[in-house]
Amino acid sequence: MKVAVAGGGTAGHIEPALNIADELRDRDIEVVAFGTPRGLEQTLVPERGYRLRDIPPVPFPRRLSLDVLTFPWRLRSAVQQATAILKQEQVSVVVGFGGYVALPVYLAAQRLRLPIVVHEANAKPGLANRVGALFAAHVFDTVQGSLRKSETVGIPVRRALIDLNRVARRAEALQYFGLVPDRPVLLVFGGSQGARKLNAAVEAVGANLIAEGWQVLHAIGAKNEDQHITDLPHYRTIPYIDRMDLAYAIADVAITRAGAMTVAELATVGVPAVFVPLPIGNGEQRLNALPIVNAGGGKLIADAECTPEKLLALVEPWLADDVRRAAGIAAKTASSTGAAGRIVDVVTTLGATA
Repeated sequence: MKVAVAGGGTAGHIEPALNIADELRDRDIEVVAFGTPRGLEQTLVPERGYRLRDIPPVPFPRRLSLDVLTFPWRLRSAVQQATAILKQEQVSVVVGFGGYVALPVYLAAQRLRLPIVVHEANAKPGLANRVGALFAAHVFDTVQGSLRKSETVGIPVRRALIDLNRVARRAEALQYFGLVPDRPVLLVFGGSQGARKLNAAVEAVGANLIAEGWQVLHAIGAKNEDQHITDLPHYRTIPYIDRMDLAYAIADVAITRAGAMTVAELATVGVPAVFVPLPIGNGEQRLNALPIVNAGGGKLIADAECTPEKLLALVEPWLADDVRRAAGIAAKTASSTGAAGRIVDVVTTLGATA
């Protein structure tokens, strides 16, 4: 049996696909990944040890332009390329996670009568998964009711995070990031690209945070080097966190956006967070954060209201160990650690009967 995973463009699509790929590989099932030539998958997929087959991205035009006229031909070409790859690779099952790469792969799999499994990470699905769900053999979602006739399982999270012993790894992680053992750690990150507004708001009260007793690990984004802080003790800025397992091992509180994977990982490791949803798209980031917020493991503030003073006020109560510990336990109640296993159970069953 060979399984194709399709989810490219952004980390929110790629990470769930790779987490399922890891679970499949653990069961000695071969995996091939679909991606696009310009997506983050060009780096992330080979780093995790998987072969990547590229097809051209086909974003659906959102406004009247020449793209509207050329879209059908571009989609047809991408479907033809995906069909050829599925045949060449002798794929048994396709598992898709949305994004630009998924729609052509879904349509190619339907053409070849291959079973399709769809996973939707967000509260509001995009076009690719809405189409794929129409003829999928099985549909999974993270937020109940995102897609019709779907099974709610949550987001597949990396095994390394599910098994993460934060207490045992804390000393190693503190040394890795150059932090000290006697201050709680405030982890700030805005996704794989960083978030300039979030950066500016936190940095504006950086001295206040340090004076209150925090130390800060702040991933500002590779393109935001002008926001790098070098002259504030206990405030560590880095472009990108390449060891999120170690960052989660020392994070006592997080300030972050509310991408579906970010929310799922914070819940899995039990780190309370202030979520500042990205104010674009269809509002899915706010919906992503609500389960952990409603459980008492997080706080929510709109991007337009995200001032330095409000952020400072939101994190201040979590300086108290008992308050922070209770919030972390509450965050963990919103986790879904069995998602990957359940999805792969369905995939293997479909592959065995295909």
